[in-house]
Amino acid sequence: MDSPTVLCIDDRPQVLELRKATLESHGYCVKIASSGYTAMKVLEETSVAAVLLEYKPEGMEAEAVACHIKEQFPKLPIILLSAYSEMPERILWLVDEYVMKSELPQRLVPIIERAYRFAPRSDGQCQRSGAAA
Repeated sequence: MDSPTVLCIDDRPQVLELRKATLESHGYCVKIASSGYTAMKVLEETSVAAVLLEYKPEGMEAEAVACHIKEQFPKLPIILLSAYSEMPERILWLVDEYVMKSELPQRLVPIIERAYRFAPRSDGQCQRSGAAA
């Protein structure tokens, strides 16, 4: 069975593993990246249905990562995650959705599902049977 693949970008391994476990429990395949550089390598090698991007990770600028993703993959949905209640307009123009961490995961899963529904079906899927995420 095909499942949508989601790329999670965050510099904290424990957050990535928790997010991965949560999304996998909802039927998603999950790739993780601890930096913008790693995320771009994953995107070059793997088709994904959506990207979850931490706003303020150490060692990378979320705005630069979002800009690069939109340049290379303009139709790929980016969901920005942050604890901040307000975001600079310049980053909100680059992302498709903004979710406060206090609203996770109850708001996140429906947003990913909506993004996946509007994405082309040939992209962003993985084989669940025996596939490593």
